[in-house]
Amino acid sequence: MNVPRARKAHLDALSISLLLACCMFWGFQQVLVKATVAEVAPVFQAFLRFALATVAVAAWCLWRGVRLSMAGEPTGAARAGLLAGALFAGEFACIYLGLQYTTASRLTVFLYAAPFWVALLLPRFIPGEGLKGWQWLGLGAAFVGVGLALGDGLLGPANAALPQAWLGDLMGLAAGLMWALTTVVIRTTPLARVPPAKQLLYQVGVSAVALPVLSLGLDEPWVWQFSAFAWGSLLVQALVGAFVSYLAWMWMLAHYPATKISVFVFLTPVFALLFGAWWLGEPVTPGLLAALVLVAAGIVLVNKRPAAA
Repeated sequence: MNVPRARKAHLDALSISLLLACCMFWGFQQVLVKATVAEVAPVFQAFLRFALATVAVAAWCLWRGVRLSMAGEPTGAARAGLLAGALFAGEFACIYLGLQYTTASRLTVFLYAAPFWVALLLPRFIPGEGLKGWQWLGLGAAFVGVGLALGDGLLGPANAALPQAWLGDLMGLAAGLMWALTTVVIRTTPLARVPPAKQLLYQVGVSAVALPVLSLGLDEPWVWQFSAFAWGSLLVQALVGAFVSYLAWMWMLAHYPATKISVFVFLTPVFALLFGAWWLGEPVTPGLLAALVLVAAGIVLVNKRPAAA
């Protein structure tokens, strides 16, 4: 018997705290991935991450009494789960490959254009998820910020330092679109009635199967002798990133409006910018700073509660 989940119309202190923690880690994670690419090939690195995460999520499901088999799931949930997993795998393939060409902070700005796609697509299926006029203004400001960042990569100082930054930027945009489509699949199909941990298992499990095929197709070297740093990076990416933070994200998707929590995570590029400049010495250009200011303004507008009638 499925017990209906209580949903809230606005973000509360718990959701905001979880989102801040997740955003901070996700901003750091992009920098961590880029620092590890020099030692572990990008898609191979993503495969190892999600293989470890699959084991962790499966163990969590067993401990929580969540059935691993597809038996007893709502009709169509398995197909939707496989689709969500394929989109998730595509998203991270674009992220890991894109980090070879552009900076972690830039790619993160483009990845977090995902809320724009969510806001466009989700209300077509769930009218209550639609944004109001001033919320669209906020989302528009954030998206203009993304456009500024793209222009900085094509014409600004970033182009001189990284001539192929535009390719990584486009991969970041593609990853954001696939992230948004994953959100739409989770919210608008029978997969929504599956426990969040099982939803996550579909995503990391399909990725663990699909990504090694892509890695071999790209002729990446499968080298297993890593430094302690690389092994530590993989464990952090898998257990903190793909397990703990994504499980928290799936739980929030089940209890809060997807459009509002998706826009809130525009804060992640700010953390990525800070960590990238501090650790990797990535350039902080005026265009990128202007983009982040617009993104932050968009977060405030989209999450502002309407005045009481």
